Amino acid sequence: MPWTMNDYPSSLKNLDIAVRKKAIDIANAMVDEGYDESRAIPIATRQAKEWYENADSNKVREFKNQGDPTKRSEKDKNYESRPELLEKGEHVVPHDDGWAVQAKDAKQPSDIFEAKSDAVERGKEIARNKGTDVTIHRKDGTIEVHNSYK
Repeated sequence: MPWTMNDYPSSLKNLDIAVRKKAIDIANAMVDEGYDESRAIPIATRQAKEWYENADSNKVREFKNQGDPTKRSEKDKNYESRPELLEKGEHVVPHDDGWAVQAKDAKQPSDIFEAKSDAVERGKEIARNKGTDVTIHRKDGTIEVHNSYK
């Protein structure tokens, strides 16, 4: 069952609302990607705190104003149907609608963004959660950057 702002682990109760919400969002995505709940919570909490420290106030306010993370999105279901993708690195590639984030060998992207920077941020987040790597491509498809989170 996914966590929400009304139903979350007690270890998150003393966090700032934005940090708690981000931690819930990250933890739900990690569980969808195959992580055990007991492992997902501390990792998500650490990453949420890091995000909060590094995000500008506009990003934090924008995130706080988004809806409650009440259900796991369909985009995160890719890993449930194809668990072998948990071992594969993420790629940020050009897409007809902007930029796509998808695991190597995935049949479809997990996310599509208009801005490349948003796709890169999500690709890195997924790669960190999975302990894999992220490869960022240029518009022409060539590799721009390759980062490992192993």
